[in-house]
Amino acid sequence: MRRPSARALARPLVLVVAASGIPLASAEPATADSVVVGGFPVDVADSPWTVALSSRDRFGGTRAGQFCGGVAVGRTTVLTAAHCLGQDVLGAAPRSMRDLKVVAGRTDLLSEQGAEIPVREIWVNPAYDDAGNSGDFAVLTLSQALPPGSAATAAATGDPAYLPGTGAVVYGWGDTSGAGDYPNSLRGSHVRVLPDALCAQAYPGSAEGRYGSADMLCAGEGAGGRDACQGDSGGPLMAQGKLIGLVSWGSGCGRSGKPGVYTRVSAVLRSLGRASGETVAPTGRRARRAA
Repeated sequence: MRRPSARALARPLVLVVAASGIPLASAEPATADSVVVGGFPVDVADSPWTVALSSRDRFGGTRAGQFCGGVAVGRTTVLTAAHCLGQDVLGAAPRSMRDLKVVAGRTDLLSEQGAEIPVREIWVNPAYDDAGNSGDFAVLTLSQALPPGSAATAAATGDPAYLPGTGAVVYGWGDTSGAGDYPNSLRGSHVRVLPDALCAQAYPGSAEGRYGSADMLCAGEGAGGRDACQGDSGGPLMAQGKLIGLVSWGSGCGRSGKPGVYTRVSAVLRSLGRASGETVAPTGRRARRAA
């Protein structure tokens, strides 16, 4: 779902709500043969690092309040998209959100599987540019630890997982059609990392947005069809067993020639002063505390 202030065609991939509090469906149809996130069902046991961001106060209890995705990179550390924590999405400053939680270990949002863990601290990248979508990441610190084995390893600069043509999988509970069809259960879709030149050609800097290879990568299929969509923002793009991207933005869902754009995780590591993905929490910077 586009934010109210988003550009006409490009969309940060977050589910937003109307003034009535009812979640809105996307106004942008996918292609007729679109297979966006929804390519296949995923058991969260096979992707334990994939989590959902939740606020029942803001988004209601229909799907456990899910509005964005995230990825655990430590037992108490979750990466997500910075735009998921914007006031235009949450309706308030993140620090005032009383019920912001991470839903972990749950395949079906309607089940009681796993746990809903309150967010203790929020750190939003201060260099995030909400006009150009660069630097689109944030770090959440959980109030209790996830089980061992729940964290993904982040791929550092130079990792072959970033090479064009590499097969990858994007995960989320977002729209499966581009028309507001939100599943209750986790889905995944097979995509491929695409060359930076192709991504720059797709997004040269028009109203749809500008692709920047320094902190972005794009993935999909040449003919379209497989993609992330609204409600998937902040979720993981995994390749060769490592985290390489966070769902960020794009034009439509599954459109030919308009691949999904992801925050490049190696750039996140650099921004946080980390050489590897073993620990990615910000160092020496004060986090904003969640209420």
